[in-house]
Amino acid sequence: MWRIVDQGREPLRKNLAKLAGCDAEEIALHRNASEALETVIFGIELKAGDEVVLAKQDYPNMIGAWKQRERREGIKLVWIDIDLPSEDEHYMVKKYTDAFTVKTKVVQITHMINWIGQKMPVRKIADEAKKKNIDVLVDGAHTFAQFEFLIPDLNCDYFGTSLHKWLGAPIGTGLLYVRKEKIKNIWPLFGASEKEDTDIRKFEHLGTRPFFIEEAIDKAIDFYDMIGARRKEERLLYLKNYWMNKVKDIPKVKLHTSFKKEFGCAIGLVSVEGKTPSDLDSFLWENYKIHAVGIVWENISGVRITPNVYTTTKNLDRLVEAITAFAKG
Repeated sequence: MWRIVDQGREPLRKNLAKLAGCDAEEIALHRNASEALETVIFGIELKAGDEVVLAKQDYPNMIGAWKQRERREGIKLVWIDIDLPSEDEHYMVKKYTDAFTVKTKVVQITHMINWIGQKMPVRKIADEAKKKNIDVLVDGAHTFAQFEFLIPDLNCDYFGTSLHKWLGAPIGTGLLYVRKEKIKNIWPLFGASEKEDTDIRKFEHLGTRPFFIEEAIDKAIDFYDMIGARRKEERLLYLKNYWMNKVKDIPKVKLHTSFKKEFGCAIGLVSVEGKTPSDLDSFLWENYKIHAVGIVWENISGVRITPNVYTTTKNLDRLVEAITAFAKG
């Protein structure tokens, strides 16, 4: 384990850094997005009264982590509520910037709102935050390897993602990016020596674990590279728009995700007037064996449909048939 398998982490770190467009010394291997993001949430220095801006539409694990710091240390969480879907970047950016004050120390931005597939204008929000010396934490759980971008292009300080989602690596693999000059400012979740204060590896002291899972990430990268980032993005956007175009004019059917690549990609949310998300979710599974996810979260309500590159248009025609049958009662 230590002499052979564990030695694969450094080449893997370089391969992930190349994919992410950053320095290998800014990448730590984690088990999922929650672990990566909570490393920053619990590790960043804050004191009572410091403010953190986040959205009600963010992921529950991140919300729960910030609320724990609020209860324990007296930091102040400043909530924004976004009307989605939106194709108005100015509106989305302003929602965040209007919440910034002289006490704001961190802004958390979900790169893609997982409930609905909404892309957020991270770079524009981050640029405004930087003007006020606000640290930027990006939840990229659903964006890394779904569509084409490089982490430094987001102008963020910290970025966490799960590699089992869109990269297709095994469950139990994730990535944490920390801008090099910020590493020294973040305490690791698990203890590390003082000499590692500026070393990205201080975030990897997780004890004995199945290293072979990490080693398989390289195979997922190879497969992703064979497809190509742009081709994958185009394929996923095509599949999402394929089924959405076919159901958009069906009476009572409502779509809650943009068709445009600037605001969405693979994930689409659909609802049917007069019916609950669980009604549609159950109908799809019980009658057509189509797995989807019923979503009711804050101001978002519908069923999330998530094709992947291997999904065929024949599969999606069956989905269209099912939604049509459900909408007709």
